[in-house]
Amino acid sequence: MGYEILEALNQITRNKNIDMDFVVQTLEASLLLAAKKKFDYTDNIKVEVDLKAGDIRMYFIKKVVKKVSDPKTEISLSEAKAIDKEAEVEDEIEINIGFEEFGRNAILAAKQVLIQRVREAEKEKIYEEYKGKVGELVTGAVQQVDKGTIIVNLGRGEGVIPPKEQIPREKYRQGDRIRAYIVDVRKENKGPEIVLSRAHPELLKRLFELEVPEIFEKIIEIKAIAREPGERSKIAVSSADGRIDPVGACVGVKGIRVQSIVRELSNERIDIIPWNPDPETFVTRALAPAKVTRIDMSEKEKERAMSVVVEDDKLSLAIGKGGQNARLTAKLTGWKINIVSETEYRSQKKIEEGLKIYVTELSGVGEKLKEKLAENGIETIQDLLHRSVSELMQIEGIGNKKATSLLKAAQEYLSTSSIAKSEESSGLREDE
Repeated sequence: MGYEILEALNQITRNKNIDMDFVVQTLEASLLLAAKKKFDYTDNIKVEVDLKAGDIRMYFIKKVVKKVSDPKTEISLSEAKAIDKEAEVEDEIEINIGFEEFGRNAILAAKQVLIQRVREAEKEKIYEEYKGKVGELVTGAVQQVDKGTIIVNLGRGEGVIPPKEQIPREKYRQGDRIRAYIVDVRKENKGPEIVLSRAHPELLKRLFELEVPEIFEKIIEIKAIAREPGERSKIAVSSADGRIDPVGACVGVKGIRVQSIVRELSNERIDIIPWNPDPETFVTRALAPAKVTRIDMSEKEKERAMSVVVEDDKLSLAIGKGGQNARLTAKLTGWKINIVSETEYRSQKKIEEGLKIYVTELSGVGEKLKEKLAENGIETIQDLLHRSVSELMQIEGIGNKKATSLLKAAQEYLSTSSIAKSEESSGLREDE
């Protein structure tokens, strides 16, 4: 029986990739559990597994005494001599326990414990293995599609691609090979859940690392990625070596490198853009081939926003179908982008000029103060209201009291002006 059990242990370690020492310890614990179901006292029971000899021993350890007072832990000299002729008083003697003594139920219980603990160890090993692979690509075979979720056989583990992590319109059948990005690994009762993605922007990065050696070798760096899975992506790249064109390296000879990735992603269109630290240049490149004629930037109140002006006939190209090109450019660059045509931009400027109210309209603002405000970019009441008291106090000759009164006067002027315009408009309607 011992040899058969050891053969089973060897098979477990091969199939489950679990350390033999752990399996042996688990077997010993299982046999001790079976012993507890048979014997009242088990503290002096030992189990030995000899892998080389292919033998399993289980025995009591009892002390040899002249007169037995506790039969659970002691044995008489005469009984000891029957087991070992050289036994003496005060010796400890080993008394073998036959497995047949346990009974069928105890053995089945031990087997169940062994199986359960081996399963738990296997789950933990798979969890630790894949937890260390989060952020990597894996390839597997589609096992089934269950309520929109793709179940992927990864060999030792099982991955899932939820609907939100799939490329829209991609269809898979059982047995299809699939490549995905490991997003997360979670512990579940049934075992580790390996969450995969085909829609994650990092999938695009990993694919470029596989196809473009210069990226893998850190000569070319992917600075930013914006992606609408299955539709279109933008990727910004830069080169640490001035002799290497980052865009050309990513595209490859006759487009072979990028086309390989396009096919992998179900013909997703990929724009490769040279990265630039200057926001205006970067946005201009990201919107190409639409020609940008002007950019107005605003970073007030931590809002990074741009008004981008393009030629009238290139407006639809710059915005893209359903605003896709503008959205991807905003994601890629990190700037909120408003794209307008030259005609629209000029119309807006005319309206803005007509609405400007210069600071000289405020009482107490003479030529000298007007010049100081203008030197700091404040020409209109609207400009003034965009500044705080502390900012105004940084201007020479303006203290806390003056700054507060200027802002209050500006607010009152605009409020009064708005009421007057409202009354004037109301009066016109009554006359009509």
